[in-house]
Amino acid sequence: MEPPMEPSGGEQEPGAVRLLDLPWEDVLLPHVLNRVPLCQLLRLLRDAEGLQELALAPCHEWLSDEDLVPVLARNPQLRSVALGGCGQLSRRALGALAEGCPRLQRLSLAHCDWVDGLALRGLADRCPALEELDLTACRQLKDEAIVYLAQRRGAGLRSLSLAVNANVGDAAVQELARNCPELQHLDLTGCLRVGSDGVRTLAEYCPALRSLRVRHCHHVAESSLSRLRKRGVDIDVEPPLHQALVLLQDMAGFAPFVNLQV
Repeated sequence: MEPPMEPSGGEQEPGAVRLLDLPWEDVLLPHVLNRVPLCQLLRLLRDAEGLQELALAPCHEWLSDEDLVPVLARNPQLRSVALGGCGQLSRRALGALAEGCPRLQRLSLAHCDWVDGLALRGLADRCPALEELDLTACRQLKDEAIVYLAQRRGAGLRSLSLAVNANVGDAAVQELARNCPELQHLDLTGCLRVGSDGVRTLAEYCPALRSLRVRHCHHVAESSLSRLRKRGVDIDVEPPLHQALVLLQDMAGFAPFVNLQV
């Protein structure tokens, strides 16, 4: 008796169940996928459809365009993608994401040095639902790229990080302020070219702002932050008087007579 023929070319026997057809919450996640190495898991995901979130930062050491692009092509309904630190990717991957995932709302590209102005323009042109964007340490980006992002997608942006980018200055911040009325969170940590003019424009044009990060922005004066403080905006830099009192307490030791309420 001849042995039964194996299905060829990805054909599936009648009644057979694919691995990814099993219940995700009850079977796959607790009993299968958490035991699969990340590189093999991503290959498995190439056949997955219906994904809405994709967090691949743990794959940063080896993830390539060849690994990612097929996954993006099969999942146009993705809403959240995290690629922080994935330095082996290129503009091609971001282009595939922008073109193939029009519902994208949240994207992290933190510490992706390959992200440049041209890549960001493609994202701004093709992702109308974008609300949250992390561009921390994307050091190729300059004011012109952020200005374009603000003009194309500013109306929907609610959270943006431009931290650790010495090329971003007041021109970008002012354009963000004028075009992002719903902006709630802005991280400018370490943006050395950002100054008080940019912060004043934020105070004038961003009524929804809830948090602002300006640590190590040495050209931002307290006078530009005070208006935001009065509105209750959470700012990661303490007022100068508070800093002085804390320093005094550190120098003198515990001093119960010093009132730190300002």
